[in-house]
Amino acid sequence: MTREDIEFQGEGGVTLRGWFYPAVGASGPTATIVVSHGLTAVKEMYLDDLGAYFAAAGLNALVYDHRNFGDSDGTPRQEADPVMQQRDMRHAISYATTRPDVDESRIGLWGTSYTGGVSIVVAAVDRRVRAVVSQVPGVSGAGQAIRAVRPDLAAHLRGMLDGDRMNRFAGGEPGVVPAVSPDPAGPAMMPDAGAWEWFTEAAKRAPNWKNEVTVRSMEMAGEYEPISYISRVSPTPL
Repeated sequence: MTREDIEFQGEGGVTLRGWFYPAVGASGPTATIVVSHGLTAVKEMYLDDLGAYFAAAGLNALVYDHRNFGDSDGTPRQEADPVMQQRDMRHAISYATTRPDVDESRIGLWGTSYTGGVSIVVAAVDRRVRAVVSQVPGVSGAGQAIRAVRPDLAAHLRGMLDGDRMNRFAGGEPGVVPAVSPDPAGPAMMPDAGAWEWFTEAAKRAPNWKNEVTVRSMEMAGEYEPISYISRVSPTPL
């Protein structure tokens, strides 16, 4: 399966990098799926398999790393900003429409986990999107925080978020925490044994993945509510 290394400009001129998988057997402009990964994950974590699968099925696949992660540019490194990710996703759509092998009237999105929520928001506001697949999406940051953080640890988490904010206000560098931890009481964005197992296994094929995320990413995740956009996706198939 052939693929092309690509790069395009995201929001604010940040360079995003990824791969383009041309549809097998296509004789002209073809439907295209824009594919991006979930929280902290990079494209080498099985999106290469997914891109090849779509291509074999007769679809182009545009796969890329989010800003601040993997091969894409952007600072602070390891920061997941959902609003910037949704704006970058719209730039990915724009880039796709400039390619002669892409049918601009047939562009879909595929997102998982955190980006499953981002894909819902983009599909709701950008009518160039003609279909969206949102796999196990994060649709409510506030709701997830309530379920993921034990009540006796909530005050500690709030203190960490407030301390990081004051440090940045004073000119300090953004603080970081592990992305995953097998300890449910551990200081991580995803303190879950299942997440730990998946990421550490997938990292064997993604040497540029880091078990690290900025503290501010946790705060921004808590502010993000894709659930409020779901009813606006229609009539686009979801």
